[in-house]
Amino acid sequence: MDSTRASSSSSALVPRWKYDVFLSFRGEDTRGNFTDHLYTALTERGIHTFRDDEEIERGSEIAPKLFKAIEESRFCVVVFSKGYAHSTWCLDELVKIIECVKENGQTIIPIFYHVDPSDVREQRGSFEEVFVNLEKQKEEKAKRWRAALREASNIYDWHLEHG
Repeated sequence: MDSTRASSSSSALVPRWKYDVFLSFRGEDTRGNFTDHLYTALTERGIHTFRDDEEIERGSEIAPKLFKAIEESRFCVVVFSKGYAHSTWCLDELVKIIECVKENGQTIIPIFYHVDPSDVREQRGSFEEVFVNLEKQKEEKAKRWRAALREASNIYDWHLEHG
């Protein structure tokens, strides 16, 4: 075998993704129950999973590390809950996830935890309330957040009403 092939095949062995899964969730809503169970189930099966409370040290700058973890994750599991849109961190994560899906070929897996997918898609209920104030303060960001919510909620989903 010639050296060109050997070097190109050895570079192919370098993994593209640092994480198998990035978990995006609102801690107040799902930490201590659904998200903890999901994280445990994934890690017990050898699936390298990023969640912010496990990987980011307290007091460190959060956004760049979160965005880097999103970029380095093959799958992004977004757990939509009633309070998800009330967190600008969650909404910024979601915008970044959608960008990575389009640019890098990652896969997003939305899970609707005690919320109807159509409420997320059409921003009704708790997803509407948050935008009443945000659109006045951060009009351009609010447009991106709304678009990301619509796009993510149009993907196949797991809708959990009880559990």
